[in-house]
Amino acid sequence: MEEAGADAIELNTYALATDKSQTSAVMEDQLLELVTAVTGAVKVPVSVKLSQWFTSLPNLVSRLEEAGARGVVLFNRFYQPDFDIETLEVRPTLHFSTPSELLPRLHWVAILYGHLDLDLAITGGVHSAEDVLKGIMAGAGVTMMASALHIHGIEHIKRVLDDVRYWLEKREYTSLWETRGCLSRRSVPDTSAFDRGNYIKTLSSYSLRQTMGAF
Repeated sequence: MEEAGADAIELNTYALATDKSQTSAVMEDQLLELVTAVTGAVKVPVSVKLSQWFTSLPNLVSRLEEAGARGVVLFNRFYQPDFDIETLEVRPTLHFSTPSELLPRLHWVAILYGHLDLDLAITGGVHSAEDVLKGIMAGAGVTMMASALHIHGIEHIKRVLDDVRYWLEKREYTSLWETRGCLSRRSVPDTSAFDRGNYIKTLSSYSLRQTMGAF
């Protein structure tokens, strides 16, 4: 890919622990060995596409940076098989992403932003201009869109870009980059939304809405 003219490479990683003797540390070490080998073999930047199921994502991403990665892409969407109870077969399934899948990606990018020199990218759940803006505000430098283009067609790109420009102009921003990281964990005055406090606040908010709806 480098010889063909690629400016960068996305290393799409997939590792599933099915052996009970395989520890999380072993899984991480194997990934780091892979990234070290790839980044050592090419001169172009390499971004690593990760699963969201790692135990300590900030620590792992920091180690990936040390291994030579120039960016991380959050997160890989693994396609889960479905069971056919009539034929007793395990069948592959494909479902397009939904905007609700964006939330864990926003969460982790907002936590990582400002603490590493890596570039951050979001993939999965990006369907609209609002989703793009949220991703950049969390701290991403890139938001990726695929399912929305399958659903709405390639022309959807223009609508999203036009909506982003309109939003920025209406609020007198001169660049999308001015919004980057404004909703990251290090930028907001109350970080409880990214921590355990968010659980209690969310439940309380829901209970309050239910109570108000009864009157």
